[in-house]
Amino acid sequence: MQAKLDIHPIGVVRTPFKSKYAAPRQPASASEKSVGVITLNEHSNFEQALEDLAEFDYIWVIFWFHKNKNWKPKVLPPHGGRTKRGLFSTRSPHRPNPIGLSLCKLIDIKGRTIRIENPDMLDGTPILDIKPYIPHAESRPGARAGWIDGSNEQSPPLYRVLFAADVKKVLQAMDPEERLEVESYLSGLLSRDPHPHVYRRIKKFDKTSSIVAVKRWRFLFTIEGTTVRVDDAFKSKEKGLGT
Repeated sequence: MQAKLDIHPIGVVRTPFKSKYAAPRQPASASEKSVGVITLNEHSNFEQALEDLAEFDYIWVIFWFHKNKNWKPKVLPPHGGRTKRGLFSTRSPHRPNPIGLSLCKLIDIKGRTIRIENPDMLDGTPILDIKPYIPHAESRPGARAGWIDGSNEQSPPLYRVLFAADVKKVLQAMDPEERLEVESYLSGLLSRDPHPHVYRRIKKFDKTSSIVAVKRWRFLFTIEGTTVRVDDAFKSKEKGLGT
């Protein structure tokens, strides 16, 4: 058995995202521009370690998925159809060592503070390391991307999502932060693949409609050609659906 390794965070990142429903899947997939602020620890000479980094446009941010408690050898990627994939062929956060890697645009550096564009990390994520992105060494435009090449991850949305008036009222009544998370996640999910899927928490409700779970909410919808109509919204226990 191999000896354990001691890993200590070098700082923390503050982002607008409090839950997985709000955070983009990758920095490049963000629908709206956002800013993350990495603050490195005091009394570690990190100000010196950051010298010369501001000359780079992009940086690799290595972090710890601090909200994850377990891992799975096979997972259902959100854009991989209905086929389970080997964990190591995915970017799933459910890993033996929950280490994340994101390529982020560098905005600026002031002292121990680094601002990055469109972070895909939750607020309070521990940062493990930072490295510069080097295009000539790391960019491989013609490289195969395995099963991802055949997925819909890079394709434009296939469905138009419309919300009924009553659903809009429910969304408007939510706390602004929750509304942003729920509406953004729901629109992104249903616009790509609104069909039943365990990972996406979508299942058939009756012969003509399906139901999707987003946090404590449930949304009833129908598919009409390339249009998804969200007809009803309620909390999980309001209609005896449990959690």
